[in-house]
Amino acid sequence: MLFVLIALWAIAAIIWLSDRRASVNHWLGAVAFSGGAGALAAVLDLQWLPAAAEAGMNQVAQQLLYRLQAFSSLTSYYGLPYSFALFAIAYKPVRLPKRLQQLMPFLLLIPIVLCVLFTPFYNTMYPISFKIVVWWAVPYIMYGAIQVLLKRQLHASFSRTHWIICSTVLPPVMFCMVMNYVFPSFGMLRMWVYNTWIIGLAVTVFVIALFTYGFMGVRVKIDRRRYDSTLRAVTSGTAILNHAIKNDAGKMRLFSEKMKAYAIETDQQELLADVETVLNASRHMQEMLQRVHRRTEDLVLRVEVTDIAALIEKTMKGYAQSLGNIELQSVLNEGWSCRIDPAQISEALGNIIANALEAMQDKGVLSILLSETKRELIIEVRDTGLGMDKSEITKVMEPFYTTKSGSDTNFGLGLPYAYHVMRKHKGMLGLRSVPGAGTSVYMTFPKRNVQATKIDVHVSQRREANG
Repeated sequence: MLFVLIALWAIAAIIWLSDRRASVNHWLGAVAFSGGAGALAAVLDLQWLPAAAEAGMNQVAQQLLYRLQAFSSLTSYYGLPYSFALFAIAYKPVRLPKRLQQLMPFLLLIPIVLCVLFTPFYNTMYPISFKIVVWWAVPYIMYGAIQVLLKRQLHASFSRTHWIICSTVLPPVMFCMVMNYVFPSFGMLRMWVYNTWIIGLAVTVFVIALFTYGFMGVRVKIDRRRYDSTLRAVTSGTAILNHAIKNDAGKMRLFSEKMKAYAIETDQQELLADVETVLNASRHMQEMLQRVHRRTEDLVLRVEVTDIAALIEKTMKGYAQSLGNIELQSVLNEGWSCRIDPAQISEALGNIIANALEAMQDKGVLSILLSETKRELIIEVRDTGLGMDKSEITKVMEPFYTTKSGSDTNFGLGLPYAYHVMRKHKGMLGLRSVPGAGTSVYMTFPKRNVQATKIDVHVSQRREANG
């Protein structure tokens, strides 16, 4: 049980710290914390209290440990169904009046308060009145499980996370429901000892998912720190390199101009040609270095209210001549106004579109979609190109990595730049790819961070017509 205690509280801490403002993380962390509290009660009951008695600990200290055991046990029994039901409501929001949504945590607390006030207090044999608690705890957990399973994923980028949650959270919670509430209500007590195995399995799945695909945004934070540190290193490196080469390149051009004037004056055509080569090389060197530096330097956003659908259409028009035989499809949820930097977002989106066009090699379908979820606006760029395998996907966000060979103008900075722009907007850049089937890139904007507001397109058009 000590392993279960450490594992569940570690998971709770990871989930809470991954996103402190998300209610879904708050309540899922509370589910893990409640399970850990039950493990603490078991450790106190089976190990620490007997060891304290054998060691001759005084009665006051033993009583304090016993009260800690009682509090931990009640926290687990009452907290698990309560926090799981609220997690499910946050995960798949229910359409309720705003006032009722605010009251929901207090309404679900009523059975717990009544049980604490009007049922016998804790003892090691009957920590709670199982025959009473089962009538509200089981419905809470069953409702929560159904809510989670029925959540409909609008985007493929979120489906993997959904099924990881289903496989990691639902089995241990449902198993604990049977062992902690159903069986004890029929007189089969202390069945919680069998929870260790299913929780251990769930923890294993959680750890694998955390470092392979991510869980509730946690791996995204790990990747963000790695990408951010890489971009900072690249930024400082190119700044130093740009400063070091700029002066020397200036000297090369100064003396080359003098040599050019001398070659013209003395009519030495061969020398003139050589000098022109040196001049062109110095110009090309400076231009290439400046292009790298511009892509890696820290961005300063110039935020303004922007119609995001109109911005996407404007960006798409810039690539109309590059389509060739590629079919362009767009489905844009119009009417969304956001506070963003339109120039940076357009440039980032353009980089993604350019990558998609190159990947399709003048054939296929390019789809650009703007859609919404409850909390986010999502721009998806989907191509039917060659796609990428897992090894390429893990590298494609790293600066200077590119799958395009034979081009001295491609630095592998398109996606890192787009990632950097999204980070500045407190959003995310996601990517899914299947070899031979194509790639989808997702630019996800949290509505709260970009102050997204929805305007009725038809009302707006009528106002313009009447204006």
